[in-house]
Amino acid sequence: MDVSGEKAVLVSNARGASPFVIVCDHASNRIPTRYGDLGLTATERLSHIAWDPGALAVSQRLADQLDAPLVQSTVSRIIIDCNRELDAPDLIWTLSESTRIKANENLDAAERQYRIDHFHRPYHAAIETLLEARRHAGQETILVCMHSFTPVYLGVARPWPIGLIHGVDTGFTRALFDALKDEDPDLNLGWNEPYAALNGVTLTLEKHGDGRGLPATMIEIRNDEILDPAGVALWADRLGRRLTAARQALKAKHG
Repeated sequence: MDVSGEKAVLVSNARGASPFVIVCDHASNRIPTRYGDLGLTATERLSHIAWDPGALAVSQRLADQLDAPLVQSTVSRIIIDCNRELDAPDLIWTLSESTRIKANENLDAAERQYRIDHFHRPYHAAIETLLEARRHAGQETILVCMHSFTPVYLGVARPWPIGLIHGVDTGFTRALFDALKDEDPDLNLGWNEPYAALNGVTLTLEKHGDGRGLPATMIEIRNDEILDPAGVALWADRLGRRLTAARQALKAKHG
């Protein structure tokens, strides 16, 4: 559970020397106190409908290894999805897979705007503030958006333990794909899986990566891979190595 109080966003190691900046849109299942439990069971509030299980743990270990800044939302995506455009139909979920979220139905304009102003905008403003500070300091920046996904969705199994999603610029995502395959040629590595930009799931990637002309990628790890410390360590350590290798490969390619 998140223990960050009522803050909408946390920024850790803002002055990290790494070229990588890690962001975690769905880091927390925290429901602010004003909303109670939204009519959901404890099991539902711990499930993927509320957050991306394991994503924050991987992000934190990776940030520690790389000396990278980490920006994390502290609010459940059931309240508002920080990885959606403000006009997206699923900005505020009313149905997540088979779970109806009755408390989010028929929200008035004032409540919708409250959630945007108190949770969505502060998160993206924190990312922009960090990236602007790095630009002013002349720091190289590669944006890494960290997520997790369910092993089964609507009855369909998802075979990839990890998938990579690109925005408009495919360069760094392709370099990371190649770096991961170089280390393990047998890895079942998804390209634009289990989602792609066409599914409307790349706001953070495109707004802060493509929008600033930064190399960027979105990483999706199947959450059954990262539900215990051993899995978190395996994937964070692997990604630390391969992100660094991808950066080096791109620098060698472009001089």
